[in-house]
Amino acid sequence: MRIGVDIMGGDNAPEQILKGCMQAIPLLDQSDRVVMVGDEEVVRDMLGERGMLHDPRIEIVATSEVIGMDEPPVEAMKAKKNSSIVVMNQMASPRAENRLDVVISAGNTGACVAASQYFMRRLPGVVRPGICVTVPTFSGPIVLIDVGANIEPKPSHLAQYGVMGDVYAREILGNPHPRVALMNVGGEEQKGTDLMRSARDMIRRFEDLNFTGFVEGRGVFDGEADVVITDGVVGNVMLKLAEGLSGGIFRALAHEVLESDPELVLRLEGVIKSLYAKHDYHEYGGAPLLGVNGVSLISHGSSKDRTIKNAILRGKAFANARINEKIVARLATVKMEQVEA
Repeated sequence: MRIGVDIMGGDNAPEQILKGCMQAIPLLDQSDRVVMVGDEEVVRDMLGERGMLHDPRIEIVATSEVIGMDEPPVEAMKAKKNSSIVVMNQMASPRAENRLDVVISAGNTGACVAASQYFMRRLPGVVRPGICVTVPTFSGPIVLIDVGANIEPKPSHLAQYGVMGDVYAREILGNPHPRVALMNVGGEEQKGTDLMRSARDMIRRFEDLNFTGFVEGRGVFDGEADVVITDGVVGNVMLKLAEGLSGGIFRALAHEVLESDPELVLRLEGVIKSLYAKHDYHEYGGAPLLGVNGVSLISHGSSKDRTIKNAILRGKAFANARINEKIVARLATVKMEQVEA
């Protein structure tokens, strides 16, 4: 399998991204390849320092430009054709020779979405791709879609997110019958906007979906759903709020325990580390852009080495699970003209 990694993307690039690649390589098969896309000199220097420059599982693709985190996505993609994000996604095009099976970037999210959609195109039957993220909750991990790719969705987009999220929960999280719910301001049938009510009615047309209706924000963490559908704005805000809150809680807990009983810290260290790992986004690596004709994982902008290592392993698992084929098959059971009728 050929896995492309944007070495230049993210707040901690290129050092942490390269370290993550090097940590993942021993965990891959001998036939796998990690294709490092970015500044060739930087890549070669770091690989040389660690004696990995001539590892047959590593390929280097040189680029000369970088899309900044704050640049307008589409404009930057058009202006910087030799950027790591653009070149890497070109290599994942269905028409590319020696095509990349997976692409991973912690860079500009909008540029990643735009480049993946432009070069990979959409899967048959998909109207709009969405970013699907695994969110740790007190009841276990759930799927949240969308978290930033589509900020003004139509009802048909949200309906398809339910199907794609259901496939992901089954195949990656191992949930055989996930409960799918639509984020809203309340659980009652009459609540919400016309968009929410229309999306709800469309989702119900997918008969093989275990759709439970609307879910409120607090219900997400109370374990009321396994797949939560929302628009890109609400999903992104919710995700970052949850990250900030969980980080703050763990810091406050550690401080209070240390202040009250320093010896207790040592006794609880293993428990706290285990609990933190279950609620740490670094453990999940990256969020797939579901609906594109390929595997595009978008990692957190503050990704560290272990984030990228996990993203590489998760990307391989995603491709091996043939998620895209299953999404196409599920969407084909109900044509969108039937849903929109």
